[in-house]
Amino acid sequence: MSQLVTLGRSTVLALLLITMPALAAVEPSDAQRQVSAEVAESLRYGHYADISFDNDWSEQAFSRFLDILDGQRAFLLDSDVAAFSDLETGMDEALLEGNLTRPFALYQRYHDRAESRFEWLLERLDDGVDFAFDSEQRLKLERDDAPWAGQQETLDELWMKRLKNAALTLTISDQDAEQVEANLRQRYEGQLSRLRQTNESDVFGLFMAAVTGSIDPHSEYLSPRQGESFDIQMRLSLEGIGALLQADGEYVKVSSLVPGGPAERDGALQPADRIVGVGQEGEEIVNVVGMRLDDVVDMIRGPKGSEVRLEVVPAQAVDMTRTTVVDITRDTVDLEEQAAQGEVIEIERDDGTHRLGVIEIPTFYVDFDAWQAGEEDYRSTTRDVAKEVERLQAEGVEGIVLDLRNNGGGALQEANSLIGLFIDRGPTVQVRDARGRISLYGDTESGTLYDGPLAVLVDRLSASASEIFAGAIQDYGRGLVVGTDTFGKGTVQTLNELSHGEIKLTRAKFYRISGASTQHRGVEPDIRFPSLIDPELIGESSLDNALEWDTVREVQYRTYGEPQQYLDTLRSRHQERAAEHPNFHYLEQQSELVSRLREQHTSVSLNREQRQREVEAQEAERLALENERRRALGLDPLEEWIDARDEESGDEEPIDRAQIKEAAQILLDYSQLKGTWQFAERN
Repeated sequence: MSQLVTLGRSTVLALLLITMPALAAVEPSDAQRQVSAEVAESLRYGHYADISFDNDWSEQAFSRFLDILDGQRAFLLDSDVAAFSDLETGMDEALLEGNLTRPFALYQRYHDRAESRFEWLLERLDDGVDFAFDSEQRLKLERDDAPWAGQQETLDELWMKRLKNAALTLTISDQDAEQVEANLRQRYEGQLSRLRQTNESDVFGLFMAAVTGSIDPHSEYLSPRQGESFDIQMRLSLEGIGALLQADGEYVKVSSLVPGGPAERDGALQPADRIVGVGQEGEEIVNVVGMRLDDVVDMIRGPKGSEVRLEVVPAQAVDMTRTTVVDITRDTVDLEEQAAQGEVIEIERDDGTHRLGVIEIPTFYVDFDAWQAGEEDYRSTTRDVAKEVERLQAEGVEGIVLDLRNNGGGALQEANSLIGLFIDRGPTVQVRDARGRISLYGDTESGTLYDGPLAVLVDRLSASASEIFAGAIQDYGRGLVVGTDTFGKGTVQTLNELSHGEIKLTRAKFYRISGASTQHRGVEPDIRFPSLIDPELIGESSLDNALEWDTVREVQYRTYGEPQQYLDTLRSRHQERAAEHPNFHYLEQQSELVSRLREQHTSVSLNREQRQREVEAQEAERLALENERRRALGLDPLEEWIDARDEESGDEEPIDRAQIKEAAQILLDYSQLKGTWQFAERN
């Protein structure tokens, strides 16, 4: 028997919204017209790519603008888009001449449609819509490739399905009818309120996002407010949770965690998680679905020591019906928490106990102020790693694993100098600018600090400077790279001031000494580990209009060995161990399961019983895999799959630790296959 949920009439808030004035037509300012021309000049003459502001570009930018405004094709009609078809060939003129009237008018058309739609939704709730959830209807999840609707009735049908799906999602999450109504009303009233607060700066920002986003995902216009936030982020003095967020449709997604930050230390929040609610300490969680990214960021920020509560949909979840609440205490991130740290781990084998060193490098950092002041003992990645290497050598380790997982990059000079600890002079990376000029960076000091067995452990979140380091070690044959494909961030950005705001501009690309770019493809490991991070959700290749992979001429360099001749044997031994290790077996199976479910899960049922069966079947498969892993590790099984994150900290050997040990096993195999190593003294 189906369950009946009745959504009733609201009171004060609805009346307040009804009396709130609709947005007056927004007009571009003279300052914005001036900035538009400045951005065009910066892109044309300063961007790495060869940009022509012509009809082809206009068509792409117009499409991008529509995607930003209405990416799910849920508000605008085909006739609305047709009414602004002149922008298909006119976006270039609007940008170059600062004639923003038509782009602003297109936003106004979208605004009017969206405002009417949210009012329509609130009216449906006021009418007491009954949802029995017993139909055989399904709702398509992604509509970015759907045609524009020809009439309002088509969108009415879509939004009734959306409303029904939202209510069903909350109902399955064990909310009663009153809670369902309150949550939905809060969501749509909040979206309507924020929509009505839109100003000309917001509209100009959307237009600029379409302009820069049509060229590459890392170039962007920063308003004075956004520029201030960017400066705070670069100083790492922001008091918050230490997470980088990005817009993902109507959701806010975690793109990465700041090493040493509160979220990373807590471990409950993960990359690709979607944040659906934010609550302050002691207050109710506010639904943020559909909220602007900068507004969500402002809600998450707060003073050090205060607590924020995040309601998230885990990255691996295919359906939105299962959420978890994460409590994080806000804090600052300082250099000490990001410092490289080493340890000795022991590997037991038939021939005895082997000691190997592991150095975790969360980021490539340098204390610029102390360095520029001429202080001799300034902190940097290279200096800290050197101390750890010397300490580990003194403790008699047989090899060293450098852990660059989750390392999003940092100072290029540190990646360059760190490579120099492990090679005896030579090039490290090539940087090509927009004019095709190539600058070659390298290690100029003779001698090495360490020339023993070396492995570099990477994952999908290893980016930029991490990829330069891993690529150089791989090209030189100096060591093995193990893990997963890296992020693929192979571009360089600079920040330039404008008459109003700033522009972050992609100015150059990184290339390995072998000539291959790290852009888009990243660094492919010699030995591959399974991963739960979906490359379609995280990584350069997942970003719209990412610059392509290409090559330049190889530079001259001497290699230190040919690991390739041992790779077949190393991979075979790794596979034998991985097949028997519960964590690696789990990663492999879970990765395949999530990929299969995502391919199958293109729509959701609006029938409660069918939806419940689908959700329970998916969670049952995941729970079975998780409990298989836990039983093999001697841990208590879980009753629900959603508990896995909370319980992982109780593992005697959690997944990330298992990867470190396996990297050490591979390095030990390599060392024994290659033969005797000579350890160098630092010159």
